[in-house]
Amino acid sequence: MNRAAYLLKLSRPRFWIYLAGPVLVGAVFGASSPLDLLSAPILALFAFFLLPANVLIYGVNDVFDADVDRANPKKDDREARYTGQRSVVVAVVASGLLGLALVPLLPAGALVWIAAFYTLGIGYSTPPARFKTTPVLDSISNGLYFTPGAAAYVALAGSQPPALAVVGAWFWTMGMHTFSAIPDIEPDREAGIRTTATVLGERRTYAYCLACWALAALAFGALDVRLGALFLVYPALVAAIATATVDVSRAYWWFPAINSVVGALFTMGGLWTLVYG
Repeated sequence: MNRAAYLLKLSRPRFWIYLAGPVLVGAVFGASSPLDLLSAPILALFAFFLLPANVLIYGVNDVFDADVDRANPKKDDREARYTGQRSVVVAVVASGLLGLALVPLLPAGALVWIAAFYTLGIGYSTPPARFKTTPVLDSISNGLYFTPGAAAYVALAGSQPPALAVVGAWFWTMGMHTFSAIPDIEPDREAGIRTTATVLGERRTYAYCLACWALAALAFGALDVRLGALFLVYPALVAAIATATVDVSRAYWWFPAINSVVGALFTMGGLWTLVYG
């Protein structure tokens, strides 16, 4: 595989929407007019979180998980397996440095969220923090996926997002991260890695995800009952998967599409309010 194709696969294109999507959501709800959505800060945030930010966090993850990933079946076809290529390290560092271009474009309140993204995104995989190997903390640290949306909101609104939105989004990321760790339970146990999922086991991890997603729906519902109803799809889905005969390794790959649909509905609701009041 040539270098460009390898780096593209390493960046997990199926998951690009997880970082770029929140930028759109935060921008829509923080904007005061549709033209704000085409402002330089939002375009720069979207460009960074679409590709460079994904190369950064997944590249760091792959570099520091090289030993573990030798036994991970996802690396055989769905994802790229890092084998010591120097070009990967160069690309990861360059992608991280690209984020510096955001500094002159964003207010201080938004840069706090960018700093949180770097801290959590890099600390998730790198020692000594390596949040991913500490049960519960591995889940909490995945609030990093909410930070692009918060930065976009502050860039346009000039104030921090509602506390209930932060709580709801954080619980959603916790549930999503822990659900995604279920297919890795056996490879992680074989490698001696402790995560929320390896400690709880598959059945109790389903319950943990259901609780996180139910709390997310509750928080969003306190903001707007329609949002709460929308996010109830997640506890319903995990309950259905847990009680069905569907292989979780297969169900895991449905979620990029599911999240895209939910995110689109979320964004369209915000656009409707922005345009029609």
